[in-house]
Amino acid sequence: MLQLRRIHHVAIICSDFARSKDFYVNLLGLRVVAEHFRVERQSHKLDLALPDGSQIELFSFPSPPPRPSRPEAQGLRHLAFAVDDVAQAKAWLESRGVAVEPVRVDEYTGRCFTFFADPDGLPLELYESHVRSEQASTP
Repeated sequence: MLQLRRIHHVAIICSDFARSKDFYVNLLGLRVVAEHFRVERQSHKLDLALPDGSQIELFSFPSPPPRPSRPEAQGLRHLAFAVDDVAQAKAWLESRGVAVEPVRVDEYTGRCFTFFADPDGLPLELYESHVRSEQASTP
């Protein structure tokens, strides 16, 4: 039987490598594992790590087509990051000029979440890693 262990990485193709690298490294704080420029493809490949070991591969290619995202399109819908406190993370991003949607509560899990976007409009989610006690007691 196939036994998948965890998600190893998510690959993202960006339109402006320097802008996206700055966003994921300097704003979101992901650690650079490796960076390569593939001359034959005129393509950057940047491997970024989260604290749990999962990774994002950030690619650039000449003239990539835009990703349809709204209305909902088939394919990857969004990438979610677990955080301890969604409201605190939202405030931090907003203090750095990032537009963040209002915080909502997942009706099934009771956890807070919100969305923002990367420089190319890729939907990114912040999802609280635990149910807050004041939410758990709310009917």
